[in-house]
Amino acid sequence: MNRSILVIEDDADIADLVALHLRDEGHSVDIAADGEAGLTRALGGRYDLVVLDLMLPGMDGLSLCQRLRAEDRYLPVLMLTARSSELDRVLGLEIGADDYLTKPFSIRELVARVKALLRRAEAMAAPARESGTEEAITAGGLSIDPERRTVSVDDQPVELTAREFDLLLHFARHPGRVYSRSQLLDQVWGYNHDGYEHTVNSHINRLRNKVEADPAHPRYVLTVWGVGYKFAEPLQ
Repeated sequence: MNRSILVIEDDADIADLVALHLRDEGHSVDIAADGEAGLTRALGGRYDLVVLDLMLPGMDGLSLCQRLRAEDRYLPVLMLTARSSELDRVLGLEIGADDYLTKPFSIRELVARVKALLRRAEAMAAPARESGTEEAITAGGLSIDPERRTVSVDDQPVELTAREFDLLLHFARHPGRVYSRSQLLDQVWGYNHDGYEHTVNSHINRLRNKVEADPAHPRYVLTVWGVGYKFAEPLQ
């Protein structure tokens, strides 16, 4: 299916290469070479995904991603970074990027990540389309609003990254069902590669730190030892 993608990258060679391969996949692609121009295009267009470089002239990628996440409409973001430290990658994910690739990257992997993000966005939107609107999910003091992509615990708002929200929503839509790490990578991340299971663990830990009163003894997202994780059912 044809999608509209915005590439925000100041290296013209990289931007053109990415755009070429995404167009070969049937997508329409626009390019912006700096942060301010990228933000203007992203807010003014109806894009399905943004490929965003971290280091940009003017407004940097982190600031731009924050601005996009302040908007009501959710827009998937794949962040590109020349930095290889774990801190930079985690910071990008905490700001709200859905996924990242470290330069130099494989074009085949970039195309695969784009496909995965588009599939995930489509899957996350499906329940709302089928019912017109999707009701808020409540469990104990936890409330999840899929339409507004907001979460609160005991009426206090909780700030989640895009991936943390998708992970929690996926669990809450299927209370009691046990998911392995591999299944969560497939169904929430949209891809599964050997060695990526630790990504699930780190996201679960951060999610618990934000929504659980006692992360060491979780009430909502439970560990099923030797298998994976599940959302508790029922919660009183």
